[in-house]
Amino acid sequence: MPERSPLVRWLIDPVPLHRVAVMRLIAYVFIWVDVLLTTSWVALKAQAPPELYKPLTIGELLFLPTPTPTYVTVLKWVLLISAAVAATGWRPRITGSVVAVCYLLWMVVAMSYGKVDHDRFAFLVLLAVLPTVGVARWGDRRRSEKAGWALQMVFIAVMLTYFLSAIAKVRYGDWDWPTGATLTRAILRRGTPLSEWMLDFPALLIVSQFAIIILEALSPLMLLCRSARARVLLVAFLLCFHLAVFASVTIIFLPHCIAILSILPWERLLRRTREPVTSEPTSPARA
Repeated sequence: MPERSPLVRWLIDPVPLHRVAVMRLIAYVFIWVDVLLTTSWVALKAQAPPELYKPLTIGELLFLPTPTPTYVTVLKWVLLISAAVAATGWRPRITGSVVAVCYLLWMVVAMSYGKVDHDRFAFLVLLAVLPTVGVARWGDRRRSEKAGWALQMVFIAVMLTYFLSAIAKVRYGDWDWPTGATLTRAILRRGTPLSEWMLDFPALLIVSQFAIIILEALSPLMLLCRSARARVLLVAFLLCFHLAVFASVTIIFLPHCIAILSILPWERLLRRTREPVTSEPTSPARA
């Protein structure tokens, strides 16, 4: 067997299956929160005039129908029921795949009326890769290359969300984004007492805008965080950043924050035992 390159070893670096089990439960439970609360408005899209429907490219490629009340209602409940079943860990490849497809269709409906939210990208990747791992149980310390690859893909997607956001800001907003009144408008529209005082210091807002773009442009550096401690610190920093954004302009990127949690070494919360950590068996996992 030829020796693997450093890149391949990094991409499939084995991690405990417990991490996948934890993220499965978190992701599939969040589906209920998202569909019933944070994106409950998607069901209303079916009531909109058909001419307002401008499908995303993927919707055109898949020849998806114009949303109707029946289509959206059926999609909603298939998504919720499959997410509930998938959260139990039963037939993870099948149920997880159904969830991934249904949530993608749900997002096509949501984003085909003029507004596309970039905070869904990493979460969509998370839903797509979870079924590829197969069986993963709580407390399972066995290390799996499948699990390593899946969670590494989510890590990369989290990074790309920030990096591509920086590119989009400059591409579509030119340098007016960091030098203009971007945060001023945001605070005037959605500000809170925690941020409104900043309106008296426009220079501080300009500095903050440059800081945001610089940090997003440097986001590929987060992939260097390999140790458990470094990853915990990274997750704490990212979640604190999004909490600060919510406290300032009441914008929260919940799906993205769920994806961020996949970076954590969840096995550290397990009770330490004397049993050595082993690799997964070579026999294929059951669907």
